[in-house]
Amino acid sequence: MLPATFEPENRLVARGLEAEWEKRLRELEQAQAELVRRERGRPRELSPEEKQRIQSLGVDLKRVWSAPTTTERDKKEILRTLLEEVIITVERAAFLAHLTLRWKGGVVTEIDVKLPRSNPAHNRTDEDTVVLVRRLAEHYPDTIIAGILNRQDRTTGTGKRFTANDVGNLRRHRGIARFEPPTQPPQGELVSIIKAAAALDVAPSTLHRWLAEGLIAGEQITPGAPWQIRITDELRARFVAEAPPGYVPMIDATKLLGVSRQTVLQRIKRGELETVHIVRGLRKGLRIKIVDTNPDLFAQSP
Repeated sequence: MLPATFEPENRLVARGLEAEWEKRLRELEQAQAELVRRERGRPRELSPEEKQRIQSLGVDLKRVWSAPTTTERDKKEILRTLLEEVIITVERAAFLAHLTLRWKGGVVTEIDVKLPRSNPAHNRTDEDTVVLVRRLAEHYPDTIIAGILNRQDRTTGTGKRFTANDVGNLRRHRGIARFEPPTQPPQGELVSIIKAAAALDVAPSTLHRWLAEGLIAGEQITPGAPWQIRITDELRARFVAEAPPGYVPMIDATKLLGVSRQTVLQRIKRGELETVHIVRGLRKGLRIKIVDTNPDLFAQSP
């Protein structure tokens, strides 16, 4: 409150200073709140016991390197931390590569590595596609397999789109048994994408995306005809309102597995990871089942 004896011009200056002072106080409070927030988000300080366990691993790199919990990305980080420089000299005539490794600290290691004497690679289908065909052949005929491969933009060894004949040739060359239809007629009603979306309580675009990514199979009366989906109990079980225990979003799956999103999708397509689709709530979408089969590297033995 300004004294009544202040002159008008002094009152104006005082009010300006008071407003500036209040502004600075608000900025100070905001800065202090931000500091508290950041300090809470900082990693907690390690206990003496944890520091000792980590330091003990530093003198036993072989154990760290061979541990089941050490991912390929971890190994790359270890090498980046320890190596200062790598010099490679290739002697093509001798099919030999000479590596000079300069470690941090000054130690130098020299290694000779023999280069392969293989002939130029012939046109062949990539191994990831072969693995997928092997899995799909247990459930679908060559025509449907070709459609799945084409929706994933996969190509033959010569760079062409797959036909049923190409899939058959690939199977026979790799010793993959052909699909044998069951003696009983297939279960479930065969419906259009629109009807399937309504039955599963998802958007048609979701089913189109799952078809394109090979997460579910569709059927066509003839090539070029609209895709249809067979509604089975197994398919319904993959579209749920809540995620079962152990199922996590894609971003968490990439962190837990230590791989990229594309690698996670590839493992889903190969049948290595189970998935469901959440149809309720604000966080709808794909969930992936992650099973922790590796013991904690830092867990103490009983």
